[in-house]
Amino acid sequence: MEQWIKTILEDFGAFGVGALMLIENVFPPIPSELVMPWAGYSVSQGNASFIVVVIAGSLGSFAGAWAWYWLARRIGKERLATWVDDHGAWLTISRDDINRVDRWFENWGAAAVLGCRMIPGLRTLISVPAGFANMAPAKFSIYTAIGTVAWTALLTSIGLWLGKNYSDLAGPLSWVSSGVIALMFAIWVYRLVRQHRGQRQQPSHH
Repeated sequence: MEQWIKTILEDFGAFGVGALMLIENVFPPIPSELVMPWAGYSVSQGNASFIVVVIAGSLGSFAGAWAWYWLARRIGKERLATWVDDHGAWLTISRDDINRVDRWFENWGAAAVLGCRMIPGLRTLISVPAGFANMAPAKFSIYTAIGTVAWTALLTSIGLWLGKNYSDLAGPLSWVSSGVIALMFAIWVYRLVRQHRGQRQQPSHH
């Protein structure tokens, strides 16, 4: 994936940065922890502007976050809960889980949006409870923008600072994102197995 990302950035410049960050927010396995530092590396080689790269990456990331927010608002929490009642078993999600996340978001709100925009694996997901909670679009936009710009600027700065050594350290930098995704998958498997065992242990009613 590293080589593919590098090729996109070399061929399409800032437009490629924005496109990859948009895709990253819709399809998280493409990690921003690789995209933006590679863009920073390009800046260190004099092939791009730091400001332009950060703006492009932030716009792409912001657009992806807004897509999930808009979709969640359109679907609504109750419609999702109804669907989960019928199909949520394989996702290991229940109506109680949705209500629990909703209560958590009510307590943290803007701070959750701002903070989670800088946490791998949660950057995309935080838009969903924000949409379900009908968070004001302007408020969501402001805190998402702040968190997004801070994250893209930080990752770009890392690539710029590492300079020529970045190609040797790109792998370790992506471990955090890959680790979070692997952890989320492991939690899903654990919940699925536990749920299955619970169903088997329930006494049958005749």
